[in-house]
Amino acid sequence: MPSQHAQTTRVNDGIVAIDTEFARSLLDASHLIVERGRAAFVDTGTNYSVPLLLDALKQLDVDAADVDFVFLTHVHLDHAGGAGLLMQQLPNARCVVHPRGAPHMIDPTKLVAGTVAVYGEQLVREMYGEILPIDASRIDVADDGQWFELCGRAMQAFYTEGHARHHYCLHDPNSKGVFTGDSFGVSYRELDTAAGEFIFPSSTPVQFDPVEAHKSVDRIMALEPEQVYLTHYSRVRDLDRLAMDMHEGIDAYVAMALAHADDANRTELLQATMFEYITGRLLKHGYKGDREMMASTLDFDIKINTQGLEVWLNRRV
Repeated sequence: MPSQHAQTTRVNDGIVAIDTEFARSLLDASHLIVERGRAAFVDTGTNYSVPLLLDALKQLDVDAADVDFVFLTHVHLDHAGGAGLLMQQLPNARCVVHPRGAPHMIDPTKLVAGTVAVYGEQLVREMYGEILPIDASRIDVADDGQWFELCGRAMQAFYTEGHARHHYCLHDPNSKGVFTGDSFGVSYRELDTAAGEFIFPSSTPVQFDPVEAHKSVDRIMALEPEQVYLTHYSRVRDLDRLAMDMHEGIDAYVAMALAHADDANRTELLQATMFEYITGRLLKHGYKGDREMMASTLDFDIKINTQGLEVWLNRRV
């Protein structure tokens, strides 16, 4: 269970990364944007993360009543599971959601059922707690290209539907950055080397679409950002290289899925192939840890990425 004290990292331009302590330290971030005393959260973590987000406000001397927005890049529960509970603590905030995600925030029954189908009921309750609804009157449905203003700081939502069909990113010209949710992959700080950040795609179930995933990366890069803020985990900067790695990784995922599509033990083979692919790249990147360390960091992602690829394979039939 997370502590009550938030581990925060001041990034740049009024942006603070908050470790939501989901699953392990430095796996899942909520970002807090502060502009002249007003604030916005981008993604929330789970219900268990909410005390940490509120503590981060206290650390920055921001009143809960001064939070104007809770931007949810998408409604997967590691990003949005705590949104209902958090909104109860933020009297003036609007929750900004993709139109396909909004119904699930108003009535999370189907969202929870879908998550239970992937992880099992006991694990879902342990990981996420009870998912609370958000009153429809407090939800803003984000149009593709819509601008939102935080005390004069203009930010634009744009759809990136390769990871999930209910996903958008948030362009923040003030920081020359983009909050990418899962559309620009996963990059854990403990995997950084002298060669820089290491990144790989997230093919989480159930809506991974490799064609749209490529388009999502391209749409982010078309904005010419200097940095992007990943939910897993926070700021990365060497974007030309990382975008190439993302495109290569999406293609590699498709190739390994197709190679094992008809195997009887498809799940096990896909997990093993993905582990060898990612760790092979990681070692070439200069990572010095052993296989046990790599497995400890990557196991969660490899399992859910494999599940996502299998759903994609089944949908193609």
